[in-house]
Amino acid sequence: MKIFLFHLMPYAYVDPDYDKEYDTCWVTYPNTNFDPRKGHELYNRYLDELEYAEELGFDGVCVNEHHQNAYGLMPSPVVMASALATKTERVKIAILGNAFGIRDHPQTLAEEHAMIDCITGGRLISGMVRGLGAEYYSLGANPAFSHERFHEAHDLVIKAWTEEGPFPFEGKHYHFDYVNMWPRPFQDPHPPIWVPSQGSTETIEWAAHPARKYTYLQTYSPFQNVVRFHNAYRDVAHRHGYTAKSEQLGWAAPIYVGETDQLAIDQVRPHIELFFNKLLRYSISMLLPPGYMSVESYKRVLKTKSSLVSTHTVESLMERDVIIVGSPDTVRQKLAECHDKVGLGYFLGMFQIASMPHELTVASMKRFSEDVMPDAMALEGSGQWEPDAEEAQVQAAE
Repeated sequence: MKIFLFHLMPYAYVDPDYDKEYDTCWVTYPNTNFDPRKGHELYNRYLDELEYAEELGFDGVCVNEHHQNAYGLMPSPVVMASALATKTERVKIAILGNAFGIRDHPQTLAEEHAMIDCITGGRLISGMVRGLGAEYYSLGANPAFSHERFHEAHDLVIKAWTEEGPFPFEGKHYHFDYVNMWPRPFQDPHPPIWVPSQGSTETIEWAAHPARKYTYLQTYSPFQNVVRFHNAYRDVAHRHGYTAKSEQLGWAAPIYVGETDQLAIDQVRPHIELFFNKLLRYSISMLLPPGYMSVESYKRVLKTKSSLVSTHTVESLMERDVIIVGSPDTVRQKLAECHDKVGLGYFLGMFQIASMPHELTVASMKRFSEDVMPDAMALEGSGQWEPDAEEAQVQAAE
């Protein structure tokens, strides 16, 4: 199993009582609450943590895109990936992801990803996402066109990366007389593509299709739901006549490694509970605006996310395996158990959580790298998945 360090770059100085006046720290939370001097300190601290991951032996580091919120200060993950490109030598740099379909000019992102891939000599992983519902409010995009814009932007980017130019591109949403990628990506035919998702049926079907076979990532879900979504991916692959590999499945989760189980719980409590109870606080309409996904997917995702809109404690989150917290022995055992159920190819650990100070973050990273990571990296196998019986019968009948 490959181990990546995932970073949100949150505004660690957010007022924990902001919700007495505002219902969310997304989109409508006034920017007067952001202090640029503290932002300067945070950005540089967070980049140090990502760079430290290479020293500790992580396989890769991850940045991502969110707009107008205190939850994550990366409206442009390309900026952070660029900063890391010349500060690291070995680790993969995963942009998880860029919302190509929300942009009016997805070619710009395609060019920027190709630049980073060339600078790093082929260390870029390109994550493609539709973006959370909140991003559509932030960028004034119509969520009803989310799927078709995303798919069209994807097709444009792949052609730009792989076909000889110049050539025209005529779609419903994007029109270019000249597509002529300069520079071209370093990796042939293009950087690996990963697809983080909340569990949309359409996204799973699309990512697992044999024309793509993209790595599918599940985030912030009780692990029983991670198993369900990953099994759904494997079922889609089986239906198309191939067996999904572990390298096509990943899980991202907050993680904290302490000296003992109780000390880990005590140290992480204020930061985990701030994260899940305050930074992840938004209305369902902001998470899933009308038209963002099909009714079937809406019901499915709403059901799996419903437990995440109530008040949480470290204990309740640990119970459902939304987070991993404990001593090195406990964390090592938990990762092994989870891998055994799914056959994960990638684990993306979020070590810096909400208001967590730098000292706690790097101490947890160091314990993990020394006492957990060697065994976690040695985990192999495809887990306990078996083909869906009903689908097998349909295939046999065909």
